[in-house]
Formats: sequence, C-alpha cells, structure tokens
Amino acid sequence: MNMMSGSGSIPPPTHPASEFLAHEAECRSALKPLLTDLLDTAESAGWNRRTVASALMFLAAQQVSAAEASARS
Repeated sequence: MNMMSGSGSIPPPTHPASEFLAHEAECRSALKPLLTDLLDTAESAGWNRRTVASALMFLAAQQVSAAEASARS
C-alpha cells in the first residue's frame, strides 16, 4: 500500500463511540495497514523503526493537544 498514491483509504466506523472497546479495536484495525506502510517507508529511508514510532506518538499527542486548545479558544 502506498500512502502517497491516495489508495490508502480508511473505512468509517461501524461501532458507535459509546461501544468504546469495539470502536477502538475497529479504529486500530483500520489504521494498522497505513501505519505499517508508513513505518516500512520510513525504515526504507534509513530511519530506525522505534524512532519513527516514538516520533509518531509525539506528533499525534501534539495534534490532539493543539486541537483541544483551539476548541477552547
């Protein structure tokens, strides 16, 4: 799967957010192939897979914090 080609689509959830465990598991399943492709691509470019994973966690948390801060203002 090549994320840059636009072929990596994410299916919508079938479980409502109120069904937390099923909803979150479904989200993980939907994102896993895209994340695997991103990690593989970064690793092919010479990045350490663990470093990339750590950077992604940091960036994800930063995005959520920025969105929450923006919603409050």
